[in-house]
Amino acid sequence: MAVRPVVIWPDPRLREPTQPITEITDSVRALFADLCDSMYAENGLGMASLQIGDTRQMFIVEPKLAGRAETDPPLCFMNPEVLETSEEMQDSEEGCLSFPEIYIKVKRPMRAKVRAMGLDGKLFEIEGEALLARCLLHELDHLTGKLLVDFVGPLKRQMIKKKLQRVKDEGEELEA
Repeated sequence: MAVRPVVIWPDPRLREPTQPITEITDSVRALFADLCDSMYAENGLGMASLQIGDTRQMFIVEPKLAGRAETDPPLCFMNPEVLETSEEMQDSEEGCLSFPEIYIKVKRPMRAKVRAMGLDGKLFEIEGEALLARCLLHELDHLTGKLLVDFVGPLKRQMIKKKLQRVKDEGEELEA
């Protein structure tokens, strides 16, 4: 439907409480389409609704990462919840569309099992390992207001804020 601008930290909209989706409406389908268009425009692996300024509980994951065909639509997760995570951990750098050009080392479970409602209104479960588990947990964090900067100390958080401000200022200069 439309590519929507990505909300960049420290925008307070990234911390807004999210609302459960109770029925599949045209508006919900339009949100899914906008998330898909916006994620692909930014070359992302996943994207959460708060990243385009919508407080409904939805995120998407790129189909190939979710074990689907590249030609399939992204996997839609509404009202997601974590059912299980492994004790085995992975420590790897993560990027985020709301933190352009920023990568932070984050320790996450190696495996995660998530339950959510799909676009058909039915509940489904998916188990992810390695990058898929990381992506599922990262996007779910967005819906609870948890962000990449929450994994670093105050000094690094301040450095990230300054870098993103420079990126924003440079972008505004290019538009002028």
